[in-house]
Amino acid sequence: MASLRPCLALVPRVVGRRQFSLTQRLRLKDNWDQECLPGANLPFDINNKWGLAVKLVLYLTSAVAVPFLAMRWQLLKKRSG
Repeated sequence: MASLRPCLALVPRVVGRRQFSLTQRLRLKDNWDQECLPGANLPFDINNKWGLAVKLVLYLTSAVAVPFLAMRWQLLKKRSG
């Protein structure tokens, strides 16, 4: 029995290691807690307010300008042809 005592002392450690499954390791390795932060799912950085303002202005002005540019192109095409 004395020779088994060192081996029996390792049993809780081995069992404890086996309970830590692969999915838990992957979840802890992944930054799953970063998904809950505001702006984490956006394709641009929202922390730089001037960069965000420039991108927003360019996006909105291009969306408003496209119909007017298309109308101008059609009128110039009609005038020349």
